[in-house]
Amino acid sequence: MSHRKALVAAVRQELAEARGTARAVLAAAESARGEAQHRRRLVRDAYATCLSQLVSARETARQDIQQRYQGEATRLAGHLRGLATISAAGAAGAPWRLWAPSEPEPGRPPGMLRIGTIRFDETAALPALIPLLDRAHLHLSGPTATVDEVITGLLLRALGSTRPGEVELIVYDPQRRGTFGQLRPRFVGPDGFAALLEELCRPAGEEWRLAVLLADPATADELTRVQRAQLDRITRTGVNLGVHLVVRGLDLPDDPAVERIVIRDRVATIGSLGRLDVQLDPPPPAPLCRDVADRLRQGPPPARLADLEPARLWDESSRYGLSVPIGDSTDGALVDVRLGDDPPHALIGGPPGSGKTNLIYTWLGSLATRYGPADLALYLLDFKGGGSFSRYAPGPRDPSWLPQVRLAGINVRDDREFGLAVLRHLGEELRGRTARREDLGDRQRIVAVIDEFPVLLDGRDAIADEAVDLLEDLARRGRSHGIHLILATGDTAAIQTLWGRPGLIAPFTLRIALPKAARILADDNLAASVIPRHHAVVNTESGLAGANRVVRLPDAGDPATWRATQRRLWRARPVGCEEPRLFDGNAVPRLPSVYRPSGRVPSADAPVGSSPGAVLGERIDVSARPARLRLGRMPGRNLAVLGTRAEEACDILAAAALSLAAQGPAHFSIVCLDPGTERAAARLVAELPAADWYDASDVHFDPQASDVPRYVIGYGLDSAGPPHRPALRALLDNGPSRRVHVLGWWRTVSRLRDDLAGRFDPIGAWVALDVHGAELAALYPQPGGPIWRPRPRRALFFDRSVHRTPEVIIPYEVNSDHT
Repeated sequence: MSHRKALVAAVRQELAEARGTARAVLAAAESARGEAQHRRRLVRDAYATCLSQLVSARETARQDIQQRYQGEATRLAGHLRGLATISAAGAAGAPWRLWAPSEPEPGRPPGMLRIGTIRFDETAALPALIPLLDRAHLHLSGPTATVDEVITGLLLRALGSTRPGEVELIVYDPQRRGTFGQLRPRFVGPDGFAALLEELCRPAGEEWRLAVLLADPATADELTRVQRAQLDRITRTGVNLGVHLVVRGLDLPDDPAVERIVIRDRVATIGSLGRLDVQLDPPPPAPLCRDVADRLRQGPPPARLADLEPARLWDESSRYGLSVPIGDSTDGALVDVRLGDDPPHALIGGPPGSGKTNLIYTWLGSLATRYGPADLALYLLDFKGGGSFSRYAPGPRDPSWLPQVRLAGINVRDDREFGLAVLRHLGEELRGRTARREDLGDRQRIVAVIDEFPVLLDGRDAIADEAVDLLEDLARRGRSHGIHLILATGDTAAIQTLWGRPGLIAPFTLRIALPKAARILADDNLAASVIPRHHAVVNTESGLAGANRVVRLPDAGDPATWRATQRRLWRARPVGCEEPRLFDGNAVPRLPSVYRPSGRVPSADAPVGSSPGAVLGERIDVSARPARLRLGRMPGRNLAVLGTRAEEACDILAAAALSLAAQGPAHFSIVCLDPGTERAAARLVAELPAADWYDASDVHFDPQASDVPRYVIGYGLDSAGPPHRPALRALLDNGPSRRVHVLGWWRTVSRLRDDLAGRFDPIGAWVALDVHGAELAALYPQPGGPIWRPRPRRALFFDRSVHRTPEVIIPYEVNSDHT
């Protein structure tokens, strides 16, 4: 029993322990379960928090990436637009609503051309550009109407972004539909295709040739093997020669220079742009095409004169020559012309209205701004009958002058003697430089410009012969001594004559031909026949083909534009710079005040000089010296003025009398036998108040003895009549030995002969007005008389004691109302 109780107690004890253990295990499990559940809640909360954070970070990153993408895309698009603006500036890239023709910047190569736009996502459309001038040929395929619209836009941009005349537009149109006619191209029909290919195989020269080939199936089928070879050659080499093709309907060979454009609807794919789709621009408005056509028809504008001026005046040395720009080339770069050892001289040619004078103005302006008076001296002659060079000398409205100009001759077409005098002066300078053997760097270079020089060489006379000899000598030897000639003309016949004078024409290796100039360049050089106005061909190889440079000239003809520059040069002139000598063939020189007596004639007590000189007029020479007649005691020291131009005869007599009175004591007898000259004679008496007055009522030729020289000034002595002829002859014969001299006017040589009974010995000097040379034979030592064609306000002066040949003089203006 007790064993059983003990067993039950043990079992109970074990059960109690087992229950306690189970309860403990259960409690531990419950605790672990609660801990696990807590941890699970914590993990779930952390996961939710992390998931939320990841979503926020992802959204933030996505937004940041999107913003950076959009910013970078916008920035890149802006850069691309900027590059597009630079690559297709002005008319090459502007949209049609803002479009207008534009001038390219000097020296800048042609740019790309806009054809449409490219879109990327949400960025603004970017301009799509394609190459053409100096870069590529274009091959277009697609609907004909759309292709032609695209070509029209590209042509308009190419023409509008270059200078007029720089692009020659040619359209081959076998259907003769006149496509692109609004742009005024040169059309080629079906019969001209072969000739066009041959033309395009040759270099284009200074301009681009843009050939649009609108081929039809017949053109492609009838293309011969030779024509295919020519087309392939143009494709390979044309870009480098300035020849560009724009082709529709004809295959072009694969070549890096070919840009292929495939069009469907209004979308195009372009070879250089890869797989990008290009939205084509709409066709240009018709008025824009007409405006460009009008611009082309007007021709290119002139260059800018201001672009030729240097940064600093007179900063160049002429030691090694004279090199200056006269314009710019097709790429905008300035083109220099040089005068030195090679080439030494220049020949300019161009028909009237081609810009010859403007070219000379430009050249002189460039020379004057770069080389100062110490380095350069200019001698200017204008034989075309105008006053082109008067701007360089002081005038009534502008006292300034060009400091480098030493002499300017204007309106000298009828005064070839002055041109000869200038050549003589240059010849003396050449001989002086040769004798002195100075280093060329120690002296000025001389540039002589002779416009319409053939006038000087015209006629088979002594002037022409001597002028040719002097020009040949200056042209041959001048280069070694710093003397350079610029000859200009528009006379084709005169230029033809030059080719027969190789000694004269050979040194003129620098040739400048203006539009339509003939015979300036070599016969096979036709460049002058195709250049537009405001342009010139500069050739330093005597006009040979292959040595041409086409220059665009500025407009230098506006006096106001030039005046500001000249005044700057004038104000900068060095001390002692002399005013240039201006010879105007249309101006009549006035008797200088130094040759007029001041106040009354000196008294008889004043000293008397020997052989006083009567001033008769101005000599036609470089220094404007007076023509003088020495009146000594030798036989024949009398003067006869011959001709019917009474006013000029009166001026000659008055100038002679006044100049004699200004030299010292003298007594004057005024004999006026012609009623038409009484006013002039009275004015002379007013300036010589002590003079005796005789008219037809009391004329006599037996002046009283005097201790001073006595001068008989006779107006119309041929009216004295037979009763007075013996006394007049005696006075002419014996007067000079007694210091009595006759200075008289006879209307004709025959009347003088009658008064002298056929003996002309008493007349040692004469001045002929409107008397022809043959009529003067009796007064001239050579048979037939002098060569003399009378002209207004010119006289022929001959003094047999001084002259071998007579000289032309200009009678001074003495008796007019304003003197």
